[in-house]
Amino acid sequence: MLRVELLTVGDELLLGDTINGNAAWLGQRLAERGVEVTRSVVVGDGLDEIIQAVRDALGRADAVITTGGLGPTSDDLTRDALAKAAGVPLVREGALEHRLRERVAASGAELQPMALRMADVPEGARVLANSAGSAPGLRVELPGGPVYALPGVPYEMRTIMDEIVLPELAERAGLPAVARRTLRTAGVWESVVAARVAEVEEMPGVTLAYLPDPSEVRVRITAAGEDPAALLAEAEGRVRELLGDAVYAEGDESLDRVVHRLLAERSATVATAESLTGGLIGAELTRMPGSSATYAGGVVAYATVLKERLLGVDGSLLAAEGAVHPDVALQMAGGARDRLGADYGLAVTGVAGPEPQDDQPVGTVYIAVAGPGNAFRVTRPRLPVPGSGAESRAVLRRMTVVHALDLLRRVLIGLDAEPAAGDAQKDREESG
Repeated sequence: MLRVELLTVGDELLLGDTINGNAAWLGQRLAERGVEVTRSVVVGDGLDEIIQAVRDALGRADAVITTGGLGPTSDDLTRDALAKAAGVPLVREGALEHRLRERVAASGAELQPMALRMADVPEGARVLANSAGSAPGLRVELPGGPVYALPGVPYEMRTIMDEIVLPELAERAGLPAVARRTLRTAGVWESVVAARVAEVEEMPGVTLAYLPDPSEVRVRITAAGEDPAALLAEAEGRVRELLGDAVYAEGDESLDRVVHRLLAERSATVATAESLTGGLIGAELTRMPGSSATYAGGVVAYATVLKERLLGVDGSLLAAEGAVHPDVALQMAGGARDRLGADYGLAVTGVAGPEPQDDQPVGTVYIAVAGPGNAFRVTRPRLPVPGSGAESRAVLRRMTVVHALDLLRRVLIGLDAEPAAGDAQKDREESG
């Protein structure tokens, strides 16, 4: 088995200012392809430290992958370190310089002289094209094996890795061809997803990876063998069957984009009314360029009195039940729809903590959708309380955003409002 060591470069990683997500992603990606990652090392922005770390790694592994230190600033020293380790000078690569000048000119900015450092490469090194950014990757042959130097910017690193490095490593290791697809789910916990699709993991040549975020789980399916495409199709079909309508998209299509697409297909718009999320749903719905075509706007009615003044929630209901109540969520959704002139209203109210509110425990959330024809739907997602303090509050709010967008998705395509994780819900048909 091919053995690879990972070397991530940067003082910010050592000091904890930046989480080392590159190493985690690389480890997962290489493991999927059958490449053994024997060690992962973090080193600061010191020339001698980088050189020694590379030499040590090549004394143990067949190849080394580095990330970081390929930018234009004085502390970007990976290319310098590799040149010194190889005993060669840095040389200016004309084609890289031309590309840099074209990129800067196209952006309308002025080229800074230091940016041309990204066109300097160790003599004899192979340039790895970066279709996602400015700094190219490098492949440098050193005593002991090759070093693949990749940018530290995650998207750029992943692009070069998938397009160039992984196929090359797979060929060198004699690994079988693979096909891969990622399915995205919402409202189902990771353990539930894993339990439901366990039988697929028993399929020869199929590997599943679970990538969880708050209230979302991405399931990455990898198939390897003589006909990986056919095997992938079979495995994906079974995963979709087992997970059902919890699967909302595949690949890079995020939940907000799915909602916008569904609204556009119906020539419809949505307006939001938010309490505990404080505008986070509106922010999510305005991430996509062109979102104004399907997102009308929103009201952040954080104070209880504003739910009545701005959204028309019944004052007697608020006085009797408090702000955290299913009927309050329903009236907020209807108010957002009617007062902002949208086809759908989406509303959330609840308790994000750290203290209970109106005798409701932390984690109590109600989400409602008001649709055309006075059709209303409300659900109470069962959200776990992840600890205490500011971090717990942030996670609860993020989970609420996901559940809210997923409820709207379900309403738009006529699904049951209850996700596979199991929410308490009620649907109401109310006349004007």
